[in-house]
Amino acid sequence: MKIAVITGASSGMGKAFTKQIAKKYIELDEIWVIARKKETLEELKKDISKLRILPMDLTDRQAFNEFHELLKRENPSIQILVESAGTGIQKKVEDTAVDKLCQMTELNCTALTAFIGLCLPYCKKGSRILCLASGAAFVPQPGFAVYAASKAYVLSFARALGVEQRGRVVVTAVCPGPVDTPFLEKMGGKENMPFYKKPFIANAEAVVEKALKDSERGREISVYGFSMKALRVLCKIIPRKVIMYFM
Repeated sequence: MKIAVITGASSGMGKAFTKQIAKKYIELDEIWVIARKKETLEELKKDISKLRILPMDLTDRQAFNEFHELLKRENPSIQILVESAGTGIQKKVEDTAVDKLCQMTELNCTALTAFIGLCLPYCKKGSRILCLASGAAFVPQPGFAVYAASKAYVLSFARALGVEQRGRVVVTAVCPGPVDTPFLEKMGGKENMPFYKKPFIANAEAVVEKALKDSERGREISVYGFSMKALRVLCKIIPRKVIMYFM
């Protein structure tokens, strides 16, 4: 059974990946979609019949065991794995509750790592993994410190994993700037964003379309838009202290 697995599939980037993968890769037998909100996944299934709904809280370690048992029972061939689940809080560390700080690293780093580890034995030669990092991974961001650090982890992990899997599985880190999704609204919306981030706001469908194309081409990183590509270059040239000062 050929499948795709998508975490964080109920909204935003994960939802966009689900729709585009269902439309583009018709050879898939099923698409396993993972998110906390069962009712939202059920709404998605009304339009995409081949979905298998897996309501899970990825910050709960029991979810790893349940998913592992499902893999052993079904023994699927994972053609595409999209790690889209993530969370972020745009506040200073001292102004953020400790449980919220830990939730960011648990979901953005620990859960992502665990699920890739569980899925890899079921990935065949030619399979692809897409990890949702962020343009925030390119430079430390005061006021967004934990989120940016967690995405730097995702970028580093994806790059190293890609080398480990060379010739078997393509691993692509997806690094957009701010994307116009409910995630953006949770962080205060466009109107409350720092002025220097507003020019980088992108459309989720366009980011996902490019990410899938870059993955097909075997690229280790997918950066959408000229502005973000320019920022990536500048982050390599300009000293980090200077960038963080202006932030």
